[in-house]
Amino acid sequence: MALVKKGSRRITVDGVTYRWRVRGRPTYDQGLVWSPLTYAVEQAGASGTTLVVTTDQPHPSNWFEIPARPVLPAEVAATIRTARAKGWASDEPGSPFLLDQSQGFAPAG
Repeated sequence: MALVKKGSRRITVDGVTYRWRVRGRPTYDQGLVWSPLTYAVEQAGASGTTLVVTTDQPHPSNWFEIPARPVLPAEVAATIRTARAKGWASDEPGSPFLLDQSQGFAPAG
């Protein structure tokens, strides 16, 4: 799974450059605030495994206008370090590495 370059941001963590992206439009479940915001990270210039992070907050473009805070680069860097500590090898091919940080998310409805 390759990360779409359009709309992605670059970040360097411990000397390695990554690209990360939050989906612009929410999925149906995210729009209804039934599921939390997710974002994807991959190592820039490598065809390795994509990191998919599930956060504990709603998508900023949810349809109920429930307040959401933006994903900050410092959070992305911390998440990358956590994923690497849990075994994510960003430069090796394979299935997406799922990192669930959704503890505390309260679905609407």
